[in-house]
Amino acid sequence: MLRALPPLNGLRAFEAAARHLNFTRAAEELNVTQAAVSHQIKGLEERLGQPLFRRLNRKLLLTDAGQTLLAPMTEAFSIMTDAVARIEGDDATGALTITTLDSIASNWLVPRLGRFRESHPDIDVRITISDSLVDFSEGGVDVALRYGLGDYPGLHVVPMMTEDLFPVCSPALLESGPPLNAPEDLRHYTLFHDDVLEGWTEWFAAAGVTGGDFTHGPAFSHSNLVMRSAIAGEGVALGRSQLVADELASGRLVKPFEISVPSTWAYYIVSAPAHANRQKVKAFREWALEQANT
Repeated sequence: MLRALPPLNGLRAFEAAARHLNFTRAAEELNVTQAAVSHQIKGLEERLGQPLFRRLNRKLLLTDAGQTLLAPMTEAFSIMTDAVARIEGDDATGALTITTLDSIASNWLVPRLGRFRESHPDIDVRITISDSLVDFSEGGVDVALRYGLGDYPGLHVVPMMTEDLFPVCSPALLESGPPLNAPEDLRHYTLFHDDVLEGWTEWFAAAGVTGGDFTHGPAFSHSNLVMRSAIAGEGVALGRSQLVADELASGRLVKPFEISVPSTWAYYIVSAPAHANRQKVKAFREWALEQANT
């Protein structure tokens, strides 16, 4: 005989609060009041006979019992969500909304989307551009492609690809500017900087160039603006290997030196745990990983 389970609302409130470590964010996700979440969790703790959270001044931590309960609850709700999605017909077909940065969309994702449509004609991809991390609890977004350190608490995160950093410039700039025979010669050029990712210091160190200040030059908040300026022949940019591959292949940009340094940041496929196993999300994730490795 199966043992009776605690009320589902209490388990759902616990799972959301434990994943966020925040009652307010759990309430927002579940579309209820914070008081309701607190009441449901208190009832669950009374039913289990032990606390699930350590309530500190401005911090919420899981007890050992809470740690034991979290992973199975997250998996269980994910399975139930997937089952309902399959019945509703929202699992393998229809719209797939992806949010990402402009640089990833224009330089990597969009040029490859035709291949995804060929293999998955029943999935309609919708792309939204945002610099901010998406709140999956608000709905409307299935997958995020992000560039960072992979620290996205409470979400399903899969590493997609890494990259190297190296100088790039327009071939016209090399023809009209001072000779660029050695890394030291970059002192005579305007260097473009990315506000999000700064790697010139690391690159010059790898090239053995010391004693100079290479922090001067125009700075941009978007990598695309950095690359557009380099293509226009206005100066030299620090290229990100995954995003300048097509520009190098077309000859719009050239790589004057073979020296490169690995970026500490990487690309990640991010989704809500409850949606990670949906067929269309899995289909996109598997396709993106395949593209990243080719």
